Amino acid sequence: MKKIFVLSFISVGYFLNAQNLSNSPYATYGIGDVKYDNTIETSSMGGISTAFISDFTSNFNFANPANNANFELTSIKLEATNENNYFKTDYNNTKATKHSTYLSNISLAFPLSQKLKMGLSYQPYSSKSYEILHTDDLTIKDDNGNDVVYANRINKFQGKGTLNTAQIALGYKVNDKFAVGIRANYYFGNLYDINELAQTNAELINGYETKTNIKNFNFTLGASYQNLNTSTDRKFTLGATTTFGNTSKMSADYRNTTYFYDATGTVKNNETVIEEKNTSTKNLLPLQASIGAGYGEENKWFVSLQGDYKKGESINNFGTTIDLQDTYRISAGGWYLPNYNNFRSYFSRIVYRYGAFYERGNLSINDAGKLNPNGTSINKVGISAGVLLPFKTSSITRMSGLELGIELGKRGTTKNNLINQNYVNVRVGFNFADKWFRKTLYN
Repeated sequence: MKKIFVLSFISVGYFLNAQNLSNSPYATYGIGDVKYDNTIETSSMGGISTAFISDFTSNFNFANPANNANFELTSIKLEATNENNYFKTDYNNTKATKHSTYLSNISLAFPLSQKLKMGLSYQPYSSKSYEILHTDDLTIKDDNGNDVVYANRINKFQGKGTLNTAQIALGYKVNDKFAVGIRANYYFGNLYDINELAQTNAELINGYETKTNIKNFNFTLGASYQNLNTSTDRKFTLGATTTFGNTSKMSADYRNTTYFYDATGTVKNNETVIEEKNTSTKNLLPLQASIGAGYGEENKWFVSLQGDYKKGESINNFGTTIDLQDTYRISAGGWYLPNYNNFRSYFSRIVYRYGAFYERGNLSINDAGKLNPNGTSINKVGISAGVLLPFKTSSITRMSGLELGIELGKRGTTKNNLINQNYVNVRVGFNFADKWFRKTLYN
C-alpha cells in the first residue's frame, strides 16, 4: 500500500509539472501569474491560514506549519482548479475569455508522534500561458499630404511555462498553547517569453526570446499561540510566518535574432543571431511575512484577519532587469459548522467556508505598458466561499470528504488602456483521512 501510494504521488507530480495553466496578460511581467495558495480550504476562506488551526484531526496546514497541533490522522489530498478569465480593455474595445482546468495540489501528511507532525506537498506556484497580438498600419504622406498605408506591422507576445513548488513541513507542539513549525520550499521550472515583430513588406521576422531557468530553495518559519477557554469552548489564536534563506539559481538566456518560418509556420529558417547574453540573479523569491489573529468556538465557528507582505523581486525580461514593487494583502474569512452530531440533517454536518481579500499587486504599469513606479498599480480584490461535504463514514474526529470552493474576483483596470480581468475560479478536491501507515501497538 505504501509503495503504491508513493508511486502514485510521483506520477501525479510529473503530471503537475507538464500542465499548461491559464492566466492573464499580466503574466508577461516577472515570474508569471502567481497562484498564491491553491488549497481549497485556504482559498475558500479568503486566503487565511496564518492563525488558522483546524479543529479537526484531518487537516494539515502547510502555509503555517506550526498550526497542526490538532492533526492526528494520515491525510491524502487531491485537488483540481477550473479557471475562467474574462478580459476587457478600452483599446479598440477589445474583449476576450480564457478557460483552463488543471491539477492544483497533491499532499500527504501524517503525525510522527503526538507532538511532531509532517507533511509533503506538490503544486504549481506560478505560470505563463499568454498570447497577445497587436497589429497596426505603417503610413507615409503622399504628394497631397494624405496618409497612405505602405505596410502592416504585427507585434506578437507569447509566454509559456510553469514554476512548481515541492514542500516538506514539520510542526511541533511545544505545550498546550504554543507551537512552532518549519517548511522547506523548492521551486523549479522553465519560463519562456517571446516577442516577434514582423512587417508585411519585410521577409524576415525580428524575434526576442527570454528563457528563464529557475531552481530556488528557501525556508518558512512559523509560530502560533492559541488560548482555549474550556468553560465556554471559545478560543483566541495568534500566528506569524516569515520566509527567508533565498538560495537560488536563476539564469536567463536572452536571444535577439532574425529569421523566417517555413511553409508549416513552425520551423525557423535562415536564423541570424544579433545579440545573445546570459544573466543570473538571486533575488527571485525574496522576504515574505504574514501575521494573523483569529477567534472562534470549538467545533462550531471561526473567524480570522490576516496581513501578508512580500518584498518585490527582480527578474530579467528581454535582456533588461526589471524590479517589481512590494506586495501587500489583507484577508478575512472563516468557517461555520451548524451541528455535526445532528445525524438527521446532512446539511447540519457540512462545514461552510467564506472569505474576502484585497491585494496590492507587484506590478505598476504606465500608459505605454511599461513598468513604472509612478504608473497604475495592478491590484486584485475578491470574495470566496466553499464547503466540506463529509463522507457517510466521517466523524468529528475523522473528517474525510469532498471539498468544493469558488472564488470571484477582479484584477487590473481599464484606465490608461490597461486590461481589466474578471475571473471565476472553481475548485474541487478530496481529503481522505484515516489512521493509515500505523504500526499496531497491541492485538
